[in-house]
Amino acid sequence: MNLRTLLLGVSSAALLAGFANAETLTIATVNNGDMIRMQGLTEDFTAKNPDIQLEWVTLEENVLRERVTTDIATKGGQYDIVTIGNYEVPIWAKQGWLVSLDGLGADYDVDDLLPAIRGGLSVDGKLYAAPFYGESAMIMYRKDLFEKAGLTMPDSPTWEFIGEAARKITDRNADINGICLRGKAGWGENMAFLTALNNSFGGRWFDEKWQPQFDQPEWKASLQFYVDMMKDAGPQGASSNGFNENLTLFQQGKCGMWIDATVAASFVSNPKDSTVADKVGYAIFPDTGNGNHGHWLWSWNLAVPASSTKAEAAQKFIAWATSKGYTELVASKEGWANVPPGTRTSLYKNAEYQKAAPFAAPTLAAMDAADITKPSVKPVPYTGGQFVAIPEFQGLGTTVGQLFSAVLAGQSSVDDALAQAQTTAVREMTRAGYIK
Repeated sequence: MNLRTLLLGVSSAALLAGFANAETLTIATVNNGDMIRMQGLTEDFTAKNPDIQLEWVTLEENVLRERVTTDIATKGGQYDIVTIGNYEVPIWAKQGWLVSLDGLGADYDVDDLLPAIRGGLSVDGKLYAAPFYGESAMIMYRKDLFEKAGLTMPDSPTWEFIGEAARKITDRNADINGICLRGKAGWGENMAFLTALNNSFGGRWFDEKWQPQFDQPEWKASLQFYVDMMKDAGPQGASSNGFNENLTLFQQGKCGMWIDATVAASFVSNPKDSTVADKVGYAIFPDTGNGNHGHWLWSWNLAVPASSTKAEAAQKFIAWATSKGYTELVASKEGWANVPPGTRTSLYKNAEYQKAAPFAAPTLAAMDAADITKPSVKPVPYTGGQFVAIPEFQGLGTTVGQLFSAVLAGQSSVDDALAQAQTTAVREMTRAGYIK
């Protein structure tokens, strides 16, 4: 055997041994565009960490929440990294279900995280999840359709204007819906939007004594407005549409307006995916003249369940995926306009990003304006913009979401759905001990 053959044999054996000894991280994530893009770039991570392999479980948003919640609550240990929202992080951290992220590395620069985002992911000064992207909500609209209809988007649009504009730019013959809004049932799907909508109408989920408010005029006004507008100007089958479905409709030129997460802006303005990329304008979330623009604050984050036995390796991956270096990697492959937004202060000071992303300034303005301690013009005993930050909200929000989605589908009336929501909420809040 010559030296070259011997060396090749040794190196091959070492390589096989390396794979045999490699840790495999199982990562549960949502099927949003930014997360799909991340999976396509992970060779950069595995090349730098050959002792770590990755296994992906990519799920639709509602399914992800259900499976991850079940696994983490039962300490199942199925996942080493989970993708969760800023709703779950503080609740789960206080229950001891998450590992504090102390191993992100000296060069991670945790102080660069936007203060509002970092604060929502910390408990007692410790970070329990790292943000992959952050968002608020805003209007994305077709400037060409507005111009054709003789409309100008106001600096501070009201819902009355939005309703009129949606009906005016609807063109069923051309398959253009005046507006696309979430209708798919789920506490983080239709109820994220409808809670923000109700906040902007001056409503709230609970009063100061935790009494549900579905029997109050604000909920009747906001839900009726939504259902009527969607009937007149929304797409068919809207009760099945969530974030991803509406994104596709907008990219295909079938929506005149879409009011949803600011993170969508990079996808609707990307000419590779969007047929209307050069026609999109952005505006603040509407109000009813009361100054509450329904701003929400959300982040998709990577966290390590306490049941994982691979916390050290998991934190290495999280540090890579949420770092400044990852942002630069995406920029080099996809362009600055497509980097994950809403997590780091440095991004919004980056001249290249500002130049490439016309939505950067309105996104940051919306996130800065979000105040989760005061989601409504009326006093509330909870925090949260498009959700209520209590453990019971996950189940209750989904139940109410199903009731409201049925109204949009024509299977129930606004009055019946609100009555059922009130009865259900009173029962659940009493059972949980909030109502004495």
